[in-house]
Amino acid sequence: MNVVDQLIDAGRRLVASGLSPGSSGNISARDGDRIFVTGTGVSLGQLASTDFAVVSISGEYLGGARASKETPLHVGFYRRDEEHQAVVHLHSPQAVAMSCRVPWAENSAIPPLTPYFVMRVGQTPLLPYRHPGDEALGEDIHSAPWPLRAALLANHGSVVAGTSVHDAVDRAEELEEACRIALITDGAARRELTVQQVRELADRWESPWTGPS
Repeated sequence: MNVVDQLIDAGRRLVASGLSPGSSGNISARDGDRIFVTGTGVSLGQLASTDFAVVSISGEYLGGARASKETPLHVGFYRRDEEHQAVVHLHSPQAVAMSCRVPWAENSAIPPLTPYFVMRVGQTPLLPYRHPGDEALGEDIHSAPWPLRAALLANHGSVVAGTSVHDAVDRAEELEEACRIALITDGAARRELTVQQVRELADRWESPWTGPS
């Protein structure tokens, strides 16, 4: 299955999961030295092969549909690490709600409540608010001082990178679940994973986690 077909399937999955309301969100994948990214104003559940823009690794428009204004977010992850082969940006309800809250810690807006969040996603910092489409969002991703493969954008949503389209979608779904669990346990006498437990998980699964737990 080529990259575009993988993205079309991913868009349908994200909409079916309730993570991409309306025409919100955008997804992309790297194909050699090109990036295929969803065009502006298109529902992820109704993607066709003509709904993708092609840009360079530096973000230069090369052809296809009109690129989403959020393309700099995607480019920031691709510039950061060659391991990142796909990026998912969503306005999913739980992640948006979490992005409106004070972060748990500097390195991660979300506390380590489950092993799956640490294993599959890793620390997820809250990046500063910028208006949607601000090119500086991409630089925030590219230059963030922590190892990461996911971030929350303040008062906006989430952005997640993966080693493949399937991997990026899996991580985006896990991040949404981690946000949901954090929100429904907020204010309770909850039990977070210990420093040692987080470290063991992060080391075993090679997931990014450098801060407190």
